[in-house]
Formats: sequence, C-alpha cells, structure tokens
Amino acid sequence: MKTRSTKAARLADVARLAKVSTATVSRALTLPHKVKARTLERVQHAASTLGYVAHGAARALASRRTQTIGAVVPTLNNAIFANTIHALQRTLDAAGYVLLLASHEFDADIEARVTRTLIERGVDGLVLLGTTHHPDIYRMIEAHAVPYVLTWAFDESGDHPCVGFDNRAAAVRITNYLLDLGHRRFAMISGITAHNERAQERLAGVRAALAARGIALPAERVVEKPYTHTGGREGLREVLTAQQRPTAVICGNDVLAIGAIAECHVQGLAVPADVSITGFDDMEIAALMTPALTTVRFPTTDLGVYAANHLLLRLEGKAVDLRCKLPTELVVRESAAAPGAP
Repeated sequence: MKTRSTKAARLADVARLAKVSTATVSRALTLPHKVKARTLERVQHAASTLGYVAHGAARALASRRTQTIGAVVPTLNNAIFANTIHALQRTLDAAGYVLLLASHEFDADIEARVTRTLIERGVDGLVLLGTTHHPDIYRMIEAHAVPYVLTWAFDESGDHPCVGFDNRAAAVRITNYLLDLGHRRFAMISGITAHNERAQERLAGVRAALAARGIALPAERVVEKPYTHTGGREGLREVLTAQQRPTAVICGNDVLAIGAIAECHVQGLAVPADVSITGFDDMEIAALMTPALTTVRFPTTDLGVYAANHLLLRLEGKAVDLRCKLPTELVVRESAAAPGAP
C-alpha cells in the first residue's frame, strides 16, 4: 500500500508535482483568487497529495502578511451576529484569509485586551462591531498601522471607516409606524446601553420620534435588559407597573420582543389587541412565531460581505469609500395594530 513519506513536503515538491513554479504555488496557496481555476485545482491537489502544510511564520516573514483577519464582537450568544460572521468568513476565505474571532461580552476592558492579542498575533486587518470603543484600541491600531473597519453602526460625522446601519433612523421609522396606527402610550425594553451605541441610538430614535409628535417617554416606561428572552419577560413585567399601561412596547431587538410576547401570554394580555410589540433585527423566528413579529430588518449578510471587501481592497492598496450605509427595512407583520384592535 502506498503511503506518504514521513518527511515534510516542501514548496518545491508541490511545484514539481503540480508542474508549476514555486511562485505559482505560493500565490495559489496565499492568494487563490489571483490564480486560474485549473492551476489552483492542480496546486491544491498536489498539496493535498503530499500533505503539504505551509510554514506560517516563515511565510509571514517573507510576505509581511499572516493572511488572517481578526473580528471582535460583543457576544457569541446572539444569533443575529452569526449571519454577519458567516458572510465575513466566507468572503475572506475565498480571498485566502482566515478569520480569527473573539468576543468581549460588552466589557470595554476585555475588548481592549482581546484586540491587543489579535494585533500581537499579527492579523492583517480588524473588524470591530460598533463605533464606541476603548481609546486604547485606536491607539494600538494607529501604532501598528492595522487596517480596520467598524460595523453594525454608522457614524456619519466620524473619521473611522465604517460599514453599517443608521440605528437611530430605524428606530424613528418603527416608532412613527406605531404612532400612525394611533398609539400614544409607549414603553421601551432596551438593550443595556453601556458600551453599546447601537442600543443608545435605538433608544434615542424612539425618544426623538415621540418628541416630534409632542409625546414624552417617562422614565418608568424605559427599562434596560440583557438581550435574552428572560430580559424581555422581566422588562415587560416592569413596564406594566407604570401608572398607565402602555399600548405599544418597542423592544431593542427580536429576542427581547419574543420574551415580551411570551410574558404577555402569561399576564393574560393579547398581542396586539391589548398591547403591540415590536423588535429589531428580523431573525428567522420572527416570521414563524404567533403572532408574527413586526420588526426592522437589517441586511446582516450583506454587512459581512461589505466589511470583508472593504478590508480586502485596503490590503490591496486600492481606494475604498470611508463609510458605507446599508439600508434597513420595516417589516410589518401581526404583532402590532391600532390600539384596541381585535
């Protein structure tokens, strides 16, 4: 039976078997998108046959690239981020890059620490979620000249490259929809706003839309909760203790909204006859639950693709727009209706 040699295969061995130059092998394994499909297939087959594994440290020294991109996200316990991470990973992989992922659980000090670790590991670029970050992060990025892009939020006036959404405008839009239905007594179950400008902007958007119609949002009708079903249930119970029960509850994301609707069932409240509930994100389950959730859809897959391409273009020395604002969409379903509607 034919077996592989125990001696580690070299780049030259792969080139000999694939009948190409060593430069072509190197390009095929590091920048596959720049190699013809047939050539790439021959090189990959030869490398697989020989069990060739590139020497990462040596290759990085030669090219000054590690072919890795770091991404730092708030949490891995929120399914909505998975779409973006998946699209980011697939786009980077097609260009020959590996994605290194870390989370900080909404802790600014942890975010700074894991970002430092990624930079020390020599990542070629960074993807950060949100526009508010520990000041040490920007100092490290500048000191090491690491290309980066901010995502999931849009900073119109800032100097940082970003690909994201206008969270405030999205909140204004869904609030105006509820106002147009006739609602005047509102509550909001927000995400935790500390170190989370997406939550801050959504709350600010709700307040701004209400203020434009001469409606206040009393403090007792605003609660901040973790993005969990339990948080949504607890938040619903708390806003129901207000002097006048709200007819519309805007939730900071779909997970909170799902928890709030579940608690309405426990409290004997019909949605939307007794209270309208809305969310943000348009998770897959939003269309499947009863009642189906009215929410705001964010193009999370497009976000991952755009963020990856932004970094790839910069790494190739090509011009790229500093900011890219992606559209959001109000998705009207069954969980919101006019006050007292059957």
